[in-house]
Amino acid sequence: MTTIPFTTLDVFTTEPFKGNPLAVILDGCSLSQVQMQAIAAEFGYSETTFVLPPKDAANTAEVRIFTPVAEIPFAGHPNVGTAIALAQQGALFGQALGDELRFEEKAGLVKVRLGRDDNQALIATIRAPKPLSVSDAISVASVAKAMLLQTDDIVVANHAPAFVSVGLKFIAVELAGLDALARAKPNLEALAELVKTHETEQTDGATFLYCRVGDDHIRARMFSPFDNVPEDPATGSASAALGAYLTQLSSEPSMTRTILVEQGVEMGRRSLITITAEKVDGRIASVDISGQAISVMQGTITV
Repeated sequence: MTTIPFTTLDVFTTEPFKGNPLAVILDGCSLSQVQMQAIAAEFGYSETTFVLPPKDAANTAEVRIFTPVAEIPFAGHPNVGTAIALAQQGALFGQALGDELRFEEKAGLVKVRLGRDDNQALIATIRAPKPLSVSDAISVASVAKAMLLQTDDIVVANHAPAFVSVGLKFIAVELAGLDALARAKPNLEALAELVKTHETEQTDGATFLYCRVGDDHIRARMFSPFDNVPEDPATGSASAALGAYLTQLSSEPSMTRTILVEQGVEMGRRSLITITAEKVDGRIASVDISGQAISVMQGTITV
């Protein structure tokens, strides 16, 4: 039998038992993909990460990300949490760590910058690995049915519901206000029908609902029931895709925009995600996701 160390963190928060929980397996070298998937299912968090030596010595590590049911190419809170977990360790595979980390992932190379706030708490900033992609509009009626909402709960003045991605795909939907956001709930049959209708998108139906609560301040909820994530308290990859999309829609040809995304409130796990999107000559040049995390548990897994 082998024992493997792990740590868990709550991500996009500085309070224990808030934010989005993450398990980080600190040395996944001896694990098969089947074992990784079984461990992720055992934790039952929206994501679990496995840290392995990099394929390219110029990088820090290979990081594999699993939901309870599948491996995924990229996600926000696993990168923020993994970076902070490794920074707390101080070294990895015998090498000291600096303030710049480079993670090899299925979606590509993810670069992480580590900094500190005024209280010297760690902040991790990651750059989304893929350019912004946006699909054609999705039927308002189909989205409303899939989220048990009325069609007039959905705002289309700024954009119609659409698939957006900077590494992982989500349905982005603007709602009229906090009341509509609170009432949203997935209708599995209707959501499955929507996924089937858009099967060329190769989507799992993950849906990111949001409303505007202030200047560049958004409240959001994310549902991904077919990934065994009934609701996610913080979704950095969806926040980044939305932030990039909203910046793209701005009439300004070049700008840098910072958006605060507040998520998980309805679950009692309030999270704060900072998105910074840069647009140059009408195109999104970069999207950064920033946040904090706090350690909660440490232990070993026996396999």
